[in-house]
Amino acid sequence: MKILLLEPFYGGSHQQWADGLMRHSAHELRLYSLPDIYWKWRMHGAAVSFAERFLEDDFLPDLILATDMLDFSTFLGLTKQKSVGIKTAIYFHENQLAYPWSPTDEDVKDQRDNHYKYINYTSALAADRVFFNSDYNRTSFLNALVPFLDGFPDHQNKPTLVKIGQKSEVLPLGLDLSRLDAYKTPSSKGAPIVLWNHRWEYDKNPDLFFETLFALKVEGLKFRLIVLGQKYQKSPAIFDRVKAELGEELIHFGYVDSLEAYAQYLWQADILPVTSIQDFFGGSIVEAMYCACVPLLPNRLAYPQHLDEDAKEYLYDSELEFKQKLRTMIHDFRKGKVNLQDQ
Repeated sequence: MKILLLEPFYGGSHQQWADGLMRHSAHELRLYSLPDIYWKWRMHGAAVSFAERFLEDDFLPDLILATDMLDFSTFLGLTKQKSVGIKTAIYFHENQLAYPWSPTDEDVKDQRDNHYKYINYTSALAADRVFFNSDYNRTSFLNALVPFLDGFPDHQNKPTLVKIGQKSEVLPLGLDLSRLDAYKTPSSKGAPIVLWNHRWEYDKNPDLFFETLFALKVEGLKFRLIVLGQKYQKSPAIFDRVKAELGEELIHFGYVDSLEAYAQYLWQADILPVTSIQDFFGGSIVEAMYCACVPLLPNRLAYPQHLDEDAKEYLYDSELEFKQKLRTMIHDFRKGKVNLQDQ
């Protein structure tokens, strides 16, 4: 089978997914991609860029596979003379209907965020099949469509939601975890090492993560810290305080551009506290857990699916419980198995 893969936001987990699919698929894939910047413009403009390229390309696929960052309906409309009759599918890494926008974003105030929600809606409607990387992603998208369409004055077309639901399913994110094995390092000694390995953005809730560590340090707890992840132009201000307040604890602070360095830091770390207010799958969490990091995860979003039933003690339901359990994990880590059930 010949597959055309359309990825407008080629970076981070999107790039890892696309590269893994290209590497491991038994089919012939051709990738169209754009750099992972200007995400709002990508959702509007990538359809035209990709349509022009597709019409000039002699590649005729059996399947066109897009991701949720593409205005798929516009792409298909612009390429109808060539794409008609070709099977189509869209893969949702995230969805804009359940994505928490930063309160400082001007588009929220003016309700321009609805543009991106509507692009996700019409793209799902246009595709023959709709795939989501987790059950949480699928459920949150389908549930949010009803109140979203309720916000429009008439002709809300709600019967289309049944059609989307019938052609959608969960297809978990494929991760080549074995690629991390070659960089395994011996277990660390001394104070346990806390890990941050996420994007430096609002939806990962770094304020709760670092404010908690600041407070635990004041209490006298001993720990070390590795901070990884990609920094963007408008990263949360709290990152500017980390070196000043946790400088003695820091082992590393900043993005690493090699798999070897990234994997070595994961294997070196001990505890993975997660504070995100949104995550549709959590690839970085799965990678760290594979590298033997003990997780502390919110009891919501896609996170519970990553734990067995007998490991639910590593979930928390409130900010207070997060601080209490993290305090116990750091204090008791070198004493053996941490018991969080009484926290």
